[in-house]
Amino acid sequence: MAANTSWAALGKATELRKRILFTLALLIVYRLGTYIPVPGIDGAELRNFMEGAASSIGGMLSMFTGGALGRMGIFALGIMPYISASIIVQLLTAMVPALEQLKKEGEQGRKKINQYTRYGTVFLATLQSYGLAVSLQSGDLVTNPGLFFLASCMITLVGGTMFLMWLGEQITARGVGNGISLIIFVGIIAEVPAALAQFFSQGRSGAVSPAVIIGVILMVIAVIAFVVFMERSLRKIHIQYPRRQVGMKVYDGGSSHLPVKVNPAGVIPAIFASSLLLLPTTISTFSGNQTSPIMSTIMAYFGPGQPLYLLFFTAMIVFFTYFYTYNVAFKTDDVADNLKNQNGFVPGVRPGKKTAEYLDYVVSRILVLGSAYLAAVCLLPEVLRSQLAIPFYFGGTSVLIVVSVTMDTIQQVQSHLLAHQYEGLIEKSQLSGKGKGKKRARRKGTTRR
Repeated sequence: MAANTSWAALGKATELRKRILFTLALLIVYRLGTYIPVPGIDGAELRNFMEGAASSIGGMLSMFTGGALGRMGIFALGIMPYISASIIVQLLTAMVPALEQLKKEGEQGRKKINQYTRYGTVFLATLQSYGLAVSLQSGDLVTNPGLFFLASCMITLVGGTMFLMWLGEQITARGVGNGISLIIFVGIIAEVPAALAQFFSQGRSGAVSPAVIIGVILMVIAVIAFVVFMERSLRKIHIQYPRRQVGMKVYDGGSSHLPVKVNPAGVIPAIFASSLLLLPTTISTFSGNQTSPIMSTIMAYFGPGQPLYLLFFTAMIVFFTYFYTYNVAFKTDDVADNLKNQNGFVPGVRPGKKTAEYLDYVVSRILVLGSAYLAAVCLLPEVLRSQLAIPFYFGGTSVLIVVSVTMDTIQQVQSHLLAHQYEGLIEKSQLSGKGKGKKRARRKGTTRR
């Protein structure tokens, strides 16, 4: 992908350069905000608490907040409330007929759905900020506990999440790439050096052997290559278009293909499954010594690296892969209707219901491979981390997010470069056309003379 990008063309594309600089500026603003603390937090006590809770809170949540949760910055909730709200709205859109009809109304319907997503973000952020503020207060991590701290902490955290949502929308509209994905991407990348330093310090202290370090590095490279290969893998379904007549001309029927990705759901199943499995660990960590016997039993069987934990993780990944693909990412009924409206058909399959059944059959078989790939990428680091104490940032979910966002951003940069090249060709053709017109006018003038 990157081999097709010309640096000379990138230097000439002024609009693309402005978009890249705008994106970088907003991402720097996000990173600075992770270091601005929430008012009323006891910094020393917070550091001690987060070091003890690194296995739970410092895992998935800290990864998505770019370390802001560990420092209890104004972006401690990160962008996760917005992602959760958008996924919930997408799933409801697929299941509620009124929302599905609203989605089909074009730009106005899309704006209405985005408005519902923002309301959901405020609701989820308010709940999470209240739980976090109460937990901080009960853990003696606050200088002046009370109602004023609860109010100020909730307002700060909800405001930080809404500001991040606005940053992501601005990057998507005026920058390069998907803004929300880039915010998560930068948060993961920013914490990788600290995780590497921790891992190598374990090697220097003798806790991890040099052979294990080399093996882990090779494993990470192999996993990245495997993720790139699987994310670009497609099943091409042949589509035939009949002969058509336009006026007095008859055009021969053409053929095309319908690309079906091996993993249409992306990283959504991994994020959902990881969030569900981290919930009991997070509750247990915040409750401290007041953990109930039921919660202790759940933690004994569903702790990271336990067989039931791995089995439930795999089941959740497979379930969310199928559910999200059929209800959001690739709705076979809609695809079959679109093909029928465009007079396209799969050779040997009747248009309409039969085409939808054929697509169901093909997609369900492809998702066996796609869900197995997601489960393997997510479970392999879990097993190694529980056995070898590898830092969290070598986890499968983080690798999936980093690779997917990098590929999408490179594709957008290439599309902007192609648009710039086409604009240059059009301008040249217009200029050459004007030049030829002037020469013809001069020739006519000399002939008349």
